[in-house]
Amino acid sequence: MNILLCSVNTFKRLYEISSVEVGQHLYWQLGGFQVHAQVLITSWVVIAILLVSAILVVRNPQTIPTFGQNFFEYVLEFIRDVSKTQIGEEYGPWVPFVGTMFLFIFVSNWSGALLPWKIIQLPHGELAAPTNDINTTVALALLTSVAYFYAGLSKKGLAYFGKYIQPTPILLPINILEDFTKPLSLSFRLFGNILADELVVVVLVSLVPLVVPIPVMFLGLFTSGIQALIFATLAAAYIGESMEGHH
Repeated sequence: MNILLCSVNTFKRLYEISSVEVGQHLYWQLGGFQVHAQVLITSWVVIAILLVSAILVVRNPQTIPTFGQNFFEYVLEFIRDVSKTQIGEEYGPWVPFVGTMFLFIFVSNWSGALLPWKIIQLPHGELAAPTNDINTTVALALLTSVAYFYAGLSKKGLAYFGKYIQPTPILLPINILEDFTKPLSLSFRLFGNILADELVVVVLVSLVPLVVPIPVMFLGLFTSGIQALIFATLAAAYIGESMEGHH
């Protein structure tokens, strides 16, 4: 009973994370809602980069593929391989979801290092990578949770909930708790790594502004890509697990 109560409290805290505020932020008032403008602006920029890149490449496909076509085909094949490995033979419908997660997080992470967000002045706060904000990572983690619940329910119906009493009903509280800790770990892993990377670069630039920060920035680009891959792989693994019904 205590474990079940703990899981409910964990789920409640996950929704309350967005109320935690560090530093100054710019907000827009849209109707009765208060919108975190910094995250919205940078997310729009990332989405625009992805859309424009895709439109430029696919609007005029060539018989002999260009570099852009080859690159996008390679990325698509890579995402398909990840989806198929983690989900199984029924991976097809989930390629768009896994691919969207991977590309959005990848471009968001890299935008923190490659785009000059700091030169844009705001009335309050400053711009940074979307994944540098806990609101974004929690939203992505909750979307993943909705996806794997939908995957399990769409395939098995109400029989999906039978997994909570397997292999024994004694494990019911622990199995319930697992569904709450998954989005919690996904969101904090991504947020913590991106925030730490940007903080390290800022500190090194302030202390040794010339040569030393450059290798760290390249390392940050590498780890940012890895974090996007980890998130997408785990999302696909959770979807595959819910469809197969095993742990």
